[in-house]
Amino acid sequence: MISRRQFMSNAAAGVAAAALIPASSAEAAERPVGVQLYTVRSLVQNDLPGTLAAIRKIGYQYVETFVAEYKMNAKDLRAAILDAGLTVPSAHFGYDKFESSFDYAKELGAECMVCSIIPKTIANSADGYKRGAEQYNQWGEQAKKMGMRFGFHNHNVEFQPYGDVTGFDVLMRYTDPALVQWQMDCYWVAQAGQDPVAMLRRYGHRMQSLHLKDRKPDATVSFDTGPASAYFTEVGEGTLDWVSIFSLAASDHITHMYVEQDQTERPPLESLQISYTNIVKLLQQA
Repeated sequence: MISRRQFMSNAAAGVAAAALIPASSAEAAERPVGVQLYTVRSLVQNDLPGTLAAIRKIGYQYVETFVAEYKMNAKDLRAAILDAGLTVPSAHFGYDKFESSFDYAKELGAECMVCSIIPKTIANSADGYKRGAEQYNQWGEQAKKMGMRFGFHNHNVEFQPYGDVTGFDVLMRYTDPALVQWQMDCYWVAQAGQDPVAMLRRYGHRMQSLHLKDRKPDATVSFDTGPASAYFTEVGEGTLDWVSIFSLAASDHITHMYVEQDQTERPPLESLQISYTNIVKLLQQA
């Protein structure tokens, strides 16, 4: 974990950006929060520097890149992120192109490579998830050799049962904890009918980071990622127990937390501001 003071001393770009930081961010300096750039995908394609600057101005300190972003070479993308006073601790890559993404992630400066989801062509049975777990172990070993870490991100589909086990059960059983970490998406865990707090209590020691987004009241459980699963809202505006989540995340030394909202009813940066303001207050209670 780095404080804002440490960040500013280590990143020259952060010094210039400090003047843009609102006073409220000082309260969250010891628990810095980031943004998964998928939230602002409609903006970064047209104005990456301006979008990154706006994210930093809100008070966020780091970002995570998303799969479709890699039209830009890693050196230029890293420079744009650092120029905004942000860092890039982790990056998402698609399953099908993961094998060819290690050099890109290294040049980007990511500490952790995250697989966004297992394709349906594999993740359709317990045996399929076992094959996925074996692949994750291989990628984890390769990331380790290159001085990085490997993690996988969940949606709700991993919690679909196959007999007496779920796909998630299989992944956790057959992946090596020394090589494979879990990036828990709190929303998708809840959307699958699971409890993110209970998951933290059981698996917090295996979590690399968290994705933060909230879930509207009266949402119905589902195991797909389509429109019937879209109950997204800003952090602190829904039903998830964020005080407990943040408290347990601190206990397990989970240092990276990314706000991600797949769909927003407001302009994306406005949604990110609401989430950040709420997170600052919730962190004080955790």
